[in-house]
Amino acid sequence: MRVDLSKFDNSHYSPGAGALKRVAWYFCNAILFDSWWLPMSAPKRTLLRWFGARIARGVVIKPKVNIKYPWRLAVGEHAWIGESVWIDNLVQVDIGAHACVSQGARLLTGNHDYRDPHFGLLTKPICIEEGAWVGAYASVAPGVTIRRYSVVSLGSIAMTDTEEGWVYRGSPAEKLRRRFLEQDAATECEQVAA
Repeated sequence: MRVDLSKFDNSHYSPGAGALKRVAWYFCNAILFDSWWLPMSAPKRTLLRWFGARIARGVVIKPKVNIKYPWRLAVGEHAWIGESVWIDNLVQVDIGAHACVSQGARLLTGNHDYRDPHFGLLTKPICIEEGAWVGAYASVAPGVTIRRYSVVSLGSIAMTDTEEGWVYRGSPAEKLRRRFLEQDAATECEQVAA
């Protein structure tokens, strides 16, 4: 079997907005988001809302953030999106309140089917739950949920869902330890009492 990219067909995929809106967003994203020209978060929140994103109050958006389609983005209160984050949201990406997506991180909702000689497009949503942290230069694969208060550490690749309150490290990311020490102490006390 041979790979034949000339037969690639993603006609089944819809970006969720018309060509005019996509072109307008392309230029807005390139000039004001994926650049150093607009360092303040408040105007970015407003622009994202104009393009259909659901952006709560207090969201921090640093420079050089690249967002594919804002109409497929929801961000909760006081979440942080760091420098050079790439949100490749071909489908929905939800970022919970007080969650942090650190600099250089990638949220990737699309991939190609390696078994398909025509490189068929596959998409699945991503959810970063409340208080979770995607570390610097970490990547989150399509269809993954980063559970509440869990951490995907520096440079790690989350290929599967995390468990609430755990720290993950590596490629693929593996469960390492509890995030909060008080959780560990509570667990130890429960074990002693049992």
